[in-house]
Amino acid sequence: MFAAQIPTATVAEVPAGAFLLDVREDDEWAAGHAPEAVHLPMMQIPTRMSEVPQDRAVFVLCRVGGRSGQVVSYLRQQGWDNVTNVDGGMIGWAAAGRPVVADEGLPPQII
Repeated sequence: MFAAQIPTATVAEVPAGAFLLDVREDDEWAAGHAPEAVHLPMMQIPTRMSEVPQDRAVFVLCRVGGRSGQVVSYLRQQGWDNVTNVDGGMIGWAAAGRPVVADEGLPPQII
């Protein structure tokens, strides 16, 4: 038996204005994140799933795509059919020239 394929999109395939869900830890988020992203650390997903929309496309980000892939798989098992993993994560996001901001006015970086 094979695991279900995890829906994946490249950074270029993420439309402007998309709902971005960043599942990295607090320190990673503070160092640099997409300005419009919603922060929900991976380990909090099971207790905060209600914060993830089911009525629009959701693109899930982490540092490179591993944790976000796990979150997409988990949410799909729970009935979310609108979630997609962003291949390359925030590393790919920044490399593609997409905007990145940091908390507290620090220069943004992806850690």
